Amino acid sequence: MEALRQDDPRRFGPYTVLARLRGTAGSVQYLARDAASEEAVVVTAARPELAALPAFRRRFQAEARTADRLTGGWVQPQLGGPDTAADEELPWTAGTYVPALTLAEAIDATGPLPERSVRILGAGLAETLSRVHATGTVFQGLAPRTVLLAEDGPRLTAFGPLGAAAAAEARPGGQLSVRLGYLTPEQVAGEEPGPASDLFVLGLLLAYAATGTTPLADGPAAEGAERIARTAPELGAVPEELRDLIARCLEKAPADRPSAGTVAAELALEGAAGLAKDGWLPEALAAAVAEQGVRARKTVAAGALAGAADGAAVEAGAGAPAEAADGAAIEAAIEAEADGPAREPVDIPPGAPANASAAGSAPTPPQAPIPAPTQASAPLPTPAPAPDTQTAQLGDIGRHAPRVDRPTTQLSVPQELTGQPAGAAPALPAGATPAHPSSSVPALPPGATPALPAGPSAGMPGGVPAVPPPMVPVAPHPLPVPTRRTSIAPSSPAVDRRALLIGLAAGAAGLVVGGGGVLALGGAGGDTDGPEPAPSRSGPTVAGLPPQPGWVYTHPAAEPAPLTAAVWNERLLVLTGKSGATAVDLRTGRRVWQNADAAEGQAALPVGKDLCFVATPSGFLWLSPKDGKTVHRVEHADLSPRTPKLSAPEFVGASGPVIWFTGSEKDTVKAPPPKKGKKRGKDRQVVRAYLFAYDLVRREQLWRTPVPAGRGPATPVHRLIAVREDDLVIRQSPATLAPGDVRAAKGKAVFRSFDRRTGKALWSKQFGTVAPDAAVLGDDRGLLYAAVGDDLQAFETPAGKPKWTLNGTGGTPYGTPVATGAVLHTTNRNQEVGAVERETGRLRWRRSTEAAIGTAAPAVTLSTTGRTLLAADGSQVTAFAAEDGRRLWKFQDIGAQDPKGPTVTAPYRVLTTARTAVVQRGRIFYAFPVA
Repeated sequence: MEALRQDDPRRFGPYTVLARLRGTAGSVQYLARDAASEEAVVVTAARPELAALPAFRRRFQAEARTADRLTGGWVQPQLGGPDTAADEELPWTAGTYVPALTLAEAIDATGPLPERSVRILGAGLAETLSRVHATGTVFQGLAPRTVLLAEDGPRLTAFGPLGAAAAAEARPGGQLSVRLGYLTPEQVAGEEPGPASDLFVLGLLLAYAATGTTPLADGPAAEGAERIARTAPELGAVPEELRDLIARCLEKAPADRPSAGTVAAELALEGAAGLAKDGWLPEALAAAVAEQGVRARKTVAAGALAGAADGAAVEAGAGAPAEAADGAAIEAAIEAEADGPAREPVDIPPGAPANASAAGSAPTPPQAPIPAPTQASAPLPTPAPAPDTQTAQLGDIGRHAPRVDRPTTQLSVPQELTGQPAGAAPALPAGATPAHPSSSVPALPPGATPALPAGPSAGMPGGVPAVPPPMVPVAPHPLPVPTRRTSIAPSSPAVDRRALLIGLAAGAAGLVVGGGGVLALGGAGGDTDGPEPAPSRSGPTVAGLPPQPGWVYTHPAAEPAPLTAAVWNERLLVLTGKSGATAVDLRTGRRVWQNADAAEGQAALPVGKDLCFVATPSGFLWLSPKDGKTVHRVEHADLSPRTPKLSAPEFVGASGPVIWFTGSEKDTVKAPPPKKGKKRGKDRQVVRAYLFAYDLVRREQLWRTPVPAGRGPATPVHRLIAVREDDLVIRQSPATLAPGDVRAAKGKAVFRSFDRRTGKALWSKQFGTVAPDAAVLGDDRGLLYAAVGDDLQAFETPAGKPKWTLNGTGGTPYGTPVATGAVLHTTNRNQEVGAVERETGRLRWRRSTEAAIGTAAPAVTLSTTGRTLLAADGSQVTAFAAEDGRRLWKFQDIGAQDPKGPTVTAPYRVLTTARTAVVQRGRIFYAFPVA
């Protein structure tokens, strides 16, 4: 903690700034006082030289939203920040102050943690990772200086790669270069990090906590990548009880690492909080944490007294002297506790002399998070190239000499974007004192290396590949950019051995964010029935980030989650669930009406311009779109005059005013007359199943035709495969096939065609070796596209002749495609989408969503204009330009959750209407504008 500098802001919203806590790669953290509660808070404000970059602002705010959604457990609640920071204001967040030391500070002060402390630390971190991974998201926020040790357990202060960055740098053209500390074997191989990457970093972090040194950090820096990729970690100094688990976290193959939930359970079956309830820190660390809290309280109290004196002075007309007295009182409170700056500790190899760190190491800058929107301890002050004689320092955690974290991996390098002409200076928030004329950000030091230029040939020395630029340049908002390349972490000849690739390669690029950030976690959940439309942003959408949603609707937690969602005439979003139907206005995102009669509805469809149809287990309903009231109702028994005992129907599909559904009824088959001298046999109960066509406007059955009965008495479930001018094609769900039908099919799917006007059965066919559960789509041209093994094949119907084959990759079968015009848009389990020509099967383009490979292919949906292809899976929604496959943006949302409840794990779903894509994740719905 140190006194404020001349160029530090004095106020953020309702918070009065009292002292500096520390500086990170992209932000400064301040101890502040809440004027209303008189409590201590931590304000994290972006550095002005980086806040001018649109990429930085968006990423800062995105990670702040992530922190807000993770609130609960070991993540402190966010107190607030500006709802919308104007371009000339600094982005900032505020969080509860909790006395704590960073893990790096704790190891520097007392050495390795006891086995029990490491166990609780690992369990707490793994519990949070498990919540994040349940959404398919990668955390990438762990580092020795982003993990805090508080009295009751660990805390996290970084919520993404930007927050955990070791250094950040503004580049010409409005780009942001972020340099990371830790690297994993898969990143060395040029692959995208996945949830298992967080487990590798967790293993490194726990080994560091248990031994004071980071595995794989010893040795020539230039060989760092080789050690990470191929060298087994030395874990002899790790306590035996933890060694096996940490070794499994450090496996080279991601598939061999345990999940976060497994780690949490193995370390503390009763939970980290339960294990830590009787204290968890060594006595010396517990005392240091308590002392830090005392110092902070004194500083806040001094600030309150100074504020009172200030008010009295203003009342008396003294104005300026009161401001001077304010600063003097706080500075005096800080200086009263000063204990002189401590040395920056350096990891000491086993067997080295006790004074090795003092004698043989040069100081290096700390690695720290950027937007810590939840809370922060009173950690290290901002690194600077020389002692600051204008500030007072407090306690035994003083100013340290800078530390160099050389870049480690190039996650993405978008093309250069043009910013405002050089010379425009970044603005400070209203009320902030302008920077001192002589102050400046240190330039890159000798020996430090800037990020590589964007380009496909850029790569990491030693054979470590770089990821090519995935973005399309877009004109950014005209915000000021730095006049020259600046580095937040000044130079030092020393190397931080906590950061694995501290000297991996001179010139290796870090995370470079252009006019729009990559890896952004979007989303902001609404919490009311009728949310206000989200504020719109002027100017073009930045590549990589999703557009600002027009609105966000959150279904009330007191009601069951929606089971289905449908668009009614581009005006309403109709949701059905166990408690009824709900309509949401597509223009505003406000709830319009509810109808309890439509409980457990299967489908919601428009009936002309005046009615909304919902199929329920008890019957068919026609609702008024104005107020949701039931206008017509037809019970199942009245749907078909010839089928009075009709069971609950199963919806198959619809086209215009006609819907198709299957239904069944039990019938008694009388035993035949007995032969002379024989007893009469027993009557039998049989299930007869039918496919029905029903006109919703006329509210009458058009036809019914028999189909094979399903397994048991239940109605067989069918899926609509194709609707053509004269016929429709359906396929029965394999789960409802009768045993005899399963045997007769011999492992192949059976497709049935019926005349649309009469219901007459036209043909029943099998095509190639298409399996009963294979992804299939039929088009209006008589072609059927089906996943066959790892390939995608097109068949002519009904002849069954193969027309073309698109070869796939082993073990990654295709999902259900989407046809439009002359193009078929494909999807596969390798998380790839593409476009092929429908007539020839020629591949036009194929792109990866960059999501973790799962058990299913993404579901693809086209915008109503056919210009945007949206791929949705369990972890994200990715938008592509349908014409050429350009990746437009990615949307991820951890999901609104009760701190004591389960993490949202529902997959994403997409509905399109007009120029809007409605994205659903469990209870939350977002309306994104799309082309």
